[in-house]
Amino acid sequence: MESPEFVRTSLAAAITLDLVPGRFYRDAKLYCINLLIMHRNGCTANCSYCGLSKIRPGMYEKKSFIRVGWPVFRTEEVVERMKEKRERGEIKRVCISMITRRKAVEDTIEIARMIKKEMDIPISFLIAPTVVLERDFPRFLDAGADKIGIAIDAATPELFEKHRGKGTGGPHRWERYWKCFSEALKYFGEGNVGSHFIVGLGETEREMVEAIQRIKDMGGETHLFSFFPEENSLLENHPRPPVSVYRRVQLARYLIDEGISRYDWMRFDEHERITDFGVPVDEWVESGEPFMTSGCKGEDGKVACNRPYANERPSEEPRNFPFPPTREDVEKIKEELWDYTTQ
Repeated sequence: MESPEFVRTSLAAAITLDLVPGRFYRDAKLYCINLLIMHRNGCTANCSYCGLSKIRPGMYEKKSFIRVGWPVFRTEEVVERMKEKRERGEIKRVCISMITRRKAVEDTIEIARMIKKEMDIPISFLIAPTVVLERDFPRFLDAGADKIGIAIDAATPELFEKHRGKGTGGPHRWERYWKCFSEALKYFGEGNVGSHFIVGLGETEREMVEAIQRIKDMGGETHLFSFFPEENSLLENHPRPPVSVYRRVQLARYLIDEGISRYDWMRFDEHERITDFGVPVDEWVESGEPFMTSGCKGEDGKVACNRPYANERPSEEPRNFPFPPTREDVEKIKEELWDYTTQ
């Protein structure tokens, strides 16, 4: 069962496409179908926090990714279900994620072509810079992709090396990821290339915000995740970041990506925690918008890749809200935002 004939979908996507039974807590809706390349030998990387890591026990098709299972289906069946949902206006985007194998590049292109043949829908590629070459970007465009995602994940070169590179015997290199980001911008243009960063891998708030500003200055945007330990991964016992830390980074990201503030306007305490966002923030906090999922947008200009409960269990408070926070949610967020009792 390998791509392009077969593909893995996130559990949320499988529920949305009626491929498996289930429902979302608080009636959340998923608007982006997340697909993952299927290869019997899995990913060649060893990222310390990733469920797909080569050294994590288990068969690739059974490994969780970003906290949840990704069941395998025939690609034709997935495309057929997507077409039905698209015609009813229930989905706004598709994201195809590569694994670190050169074959994944070809599979991603082929699956995108299969989708475009059946429907007109925006397609994102979450690419693996270690196996992507600059000459691939025109092919990505030709296959129908309009946005590129690059999961840099770690905010500093030291943490990247520790968790993704030589520290785990992995193949990824910090310099290659940033070079690939520049290459993607050259072909896809400003605003169409996004970075993924994971809060909680050992960075300070200052370091994370500085990385987000670097992406913005290059012409990109940032999609945030809060670290969640994967069972049997190298970081299975690593603590999750305090929600207060995540809330401050979320707000900083929003202000930077929306052009409202900048890293160099912000102020930090002796623990490198944000104490001043450089601009008045009450209006933005009250809106709740900075604390919603950041991801690729649909044709309506709103985030389509809203990943319900990818950072936490459904029974917990959302770290990335997949829907507008309620008044009660916002009041809790305000308490969390200014809590400096945890580090």
